[in-house]
Amino acid sequence: MFGWTSRQRNVAIASFLSWTLDAFDFFVLVFLLSDIATAFQVDIKQVTLAILLTLAVRPIGALLFGRAAEKYGRKPVLMVNIALFSFFELCTAAAPSLTVFLILRVIYGIAMGGVWGVASSLAMETIPDRSRGMMSGIFQAGYPFGYLLAAVVYGLLFDVVGWRGMFVIGAVPIFLLPFIWFKVQESPVWLAARERNESTALMPVLKKNWKLCVYLVVLMAGFNFFSHGTQDLYPTFLKVQHGFDAHTVSLIAISYNIASIIGGIFFGSLSEKIGRKKAIIIAALLSLPVIPLWAFSGGSWMLGLGAFLMQFMVQGAWGVVPTYLTELVPANTRAVLPGFVYQLGNLIASVNATLQAYIAESHGHNYGLAMAIVAGTVAILISVLVAFGRDTRGKAIAGAINNQAVNDRAKV
Repeated sequence: MFGWTSRQRNVAIASFLSWTLDAFDFFVLVFLLSDIATAFQVDIKQVTLAILLTLAVRPIGALLFGRAAEKYGRKPVLMVNIALFSFFELCTAAAPSLTVFLILRVIYGIAMGGVWGVASSLAMETIPDRSRGMMSGIFQAGYPFGYLLAAVVYGLLFDVVGWRGMFVIGAVPIFLLPFIWFKVQESPVWLAARERNESTALMPVLKKNWKLCVYLVVLMAGFNFFSHGTQDLYPTFLKVQHGFDAHTVSLIAISYNIASIIGGIFFGSLSEKIGRKKAIIIAALLSLPVIPLWAFSGGSWMLGLGAFLMQFMVQGAWGVVPTYLTELVPANTRAVLPGFVYQLGNLIASVNATLQAYIAESHGHNYGLAMAIVAGTVAILISVLVAFGRDTRGKAIAGAINNQAVNDRAKV
């Protein structure tokens, strides 16, 4: 694969699948909002609190598991992460009430919160520097691929297993652990830092780089509104506002998640040629002319085309994020800081589903209008914020190990 070693390929596969299966477990819920509401005899807006709470507590997981990964290594912490979010996804299937359901989604959210930062740092610190843009797109494509898997499983099995059975299926990520245990090696950057007894306390880094951290949190809030604002309520929009059945909703979701995967890899790879900033801005701005087709057209074919184009742009912009954050933050904080600012942005954006549901209900259950308002606003916001940032294309990370070794030998 791309001239990589077997070590690099295995890390790439494990990181991609970790994020894929994490996303699968999260997105199973978005297909089940109306069914869970019916089961617990509440309205959809109340069930969307599960999405809000899951997103809101993810910074806690990012901080806890990220710091653990800086101390104990990326590999073992990633395995613990996967085991925990799989277990609590399974527990969700047995929730006897909405209250218990919400509590379990909170605990699940903490476990989920650590995966992105730990898995992305393991990948970005292992693969060659020249491939980082492409790997960024591949890694981030795990998110829509997880959504795609959720759509396929929903379309094929929901009528057979019901909403509780869908969460039982969500325990499947546990089977990734043997592959990581036997085939994946630790980050060479982390191993080199441990040999030099390097450590970085988080608080001094935050104080020294507080402006960068604030900028990244605001930027990631925009990005998370961009993704969740165009994804989380779209199945509900298709079912409630347009009356499509589960099969049609599944097919449309499959199509726009295929677009998401292609878009993430395309713009991630493109960022190696034109720079991180330009790739993000182009993708974000190109989403604007798609909004009318995506949110206000009629019929499954037109809405499906709009969703395909929208997610190509949305996840295209997102495809640059893993490498962009990794390159912006100081060394020895890559397992904790990118994931932490990402999840703090998620905390701000955690109100999205409930906010959009409120806007929709206030306008005659017009979910298309609610989604269009959010998507258009944040696309412009992201473009402006990124324009004021700095480009990081070409920054050495994996190659810095060899450079450090040369310098150490020169000192001797």
